[in-house]
Amino acid sequence: MKRILVSVTNDLITDQRVHKVCTTLAQMNFDVLLIGRRFKNSELINRNYNTTRMKLLFTSGFLFYAEYNLRLFFKLLFLKKDILLSNDLDTLLPNYIISKLFNKKLVYDSHELFTEVPELINRPFVQKFWLRIEEFILPKLKNFYTVNNIIAKIYTSKYNIPVYVIRNLAPIYNKGNIDIDFLKIIKGDQNMLIIQGSGINADRGAEETVEMMQYLKDTLLYIIGSGDVFETLKAKIKSLKLERKVILLNKMNYTELMKFTEIADIGISLDKNTNLNYEFSLPNKVFDYIQAGTPLLVSNRKNVAELVSENNIGKVTNTHNPKELANIVSEMLKNKQEYNIWCENLNKTAAVYNWENESKNLKKIFNNLK
Repeated sequence: MKRILVSVTNDLITDQRVHKVCTTLAQMNFDVLLIGRRFKNSELINRNYNTTRMKLLFTSGFLFYAEYNLRLFFKLLFLKKDILLSNDLDTLLPNYIISKLFNKKLVYDSHELFTEVPELINRPFVQKFWLRIEEFILPKLKNFYTVNNIIAKIYTSKYNIPVYVIRNLAPIYNKGNIDIDFLKIIKGDQNMLIIQGSGINADRGAEETVEMMQYLKDTLLYIIGSGDVFETLKAKIKSLKLERKVILLNKMNYTELMKFTEIADIGISLDKNTNLNYEFSLPNKVFDYIQAGTPLLVSNRKNVAELVSENNIGKVTNTHNPKELANIVSEMLKNKQEYNIWCENLNKTAAVYNWENESKNLKKIFNNLK
């Protein structure tokens, strides 16, 4: 049985893309070991494949990345391995070096345009550092896939290499098993909106969505996950006295999260066009909304807008103005005929856009590694 070592920099719990990939690889009879890191509050993890998490001295910044890459290098060095799967640029260097030292196949999964993330575009020195690693390794890669066609074309054009696409689609979700008591406690007789994800960061529209709640009656907003604007959101909720209308919940396991998503009336994804990564993104939560049968309100970012418009499963907006957003939400909830059409179309869309279909492409890649 061939062994695949899979590397990420997170604590494994909420990374649904990596979990889906590892599950599919385990189903293909690979011996999978997923390597991540442990936080003080990391939950116990129980998967159908092996996992290990490194406890690091540093949790952010240059020292974190330096320590993580060094620790990962030595872990990869001494573990049995046949294939190395690197997730994103911050795990690629040690994987590349080990693949060359041991003549092992390397697979690279780029979850985004790493050097264009908001955390780097205003830090030119740090951005340049990661760009140098990218420019050194990517032209040499033979097994490379990413999350959508546009990002794949960007990498192909830049480095003259083939890049495959594995979209981050959600697994098929069986709706209709929600407990009535849960429904009453979480939602009651009010409308419910939801924003979810581990990347609720700046320029993703969460702040404006909170401000929008001032103008909506009989409506709750649940924000579930984590991100760098959570403290800002807490302060904003308090200053606007919206504690009864906006509920912030920390990240939770996927099964629990989808219970909230299923009972929501609208799923929100309002990324701004402040960087290429957001402009071309296709967030996980969009596909979770689709599987849960929850109509979407999304900003006019290329991939997301096309998905929603072509399948007629919600609304696309050009505004981030809180009052205008409130008017759009009110109209979406009021127009029952259109809302029902979206729900019908969501059932059709979910049957097409799911991990069970997408994983067939992943299997082809791993069955034909170069």
